[in-house]
Amino acid sequence: MTDETLLIRRARTGDLPAVAAIERVSFLDPWDESTLEWVLEYCRDSFFVAIASGTVAGFLAGALEDTGMEVYGHICNFAVAPGFRARGIGRRLVARAEQQFLVAGASAVQLEVRESNLAAQAFYSRCGYQVVFTIPAYYANGEDARLMMRWLY
Repeated sequence: MTDETLLIRRARTGDLPAVAAIERVSFLDPWDESTLEWVLEYCRDSFFVAIASGTVAGFLAGALEDTGMEVYGHICNFAVAPGFRARGIGRRLVARAEQQFLVAGASAVQLEVRESNLAAQAFYSRCGYQVVFTIPAYYANGEDARLMMRWLY
């Protein structure tokens, strides 16, 4: 996918039905549209969509977390529609979110990924993320999560 045919921009309310559709085909426990609306309202600066050929091809919903000692970016939800995968869209979404987090003062970015999702773990590793620890029974079905982080500076 070339830069001329892909636009990464902040999500808008009108994007949410397409984002919800990507959710449903990508996750065992997808967020519903009302959850996405809430995230858009409260995390507007770090909720991005990728537009390819006029279509929402992917999205990344992030948030800032201030621990009192550090500020971290958090990739809360992220997916690319099946027909648009393996074209560099995911890498571009992650890079755009990381840029936003850095501007906002984050020193690192964290995310959780299913222990069984080896493809996603490999993707994040290629983006510079490292497994920091495991969170037991993180997901609704009892599956563990791997917490991965990338330090920005």
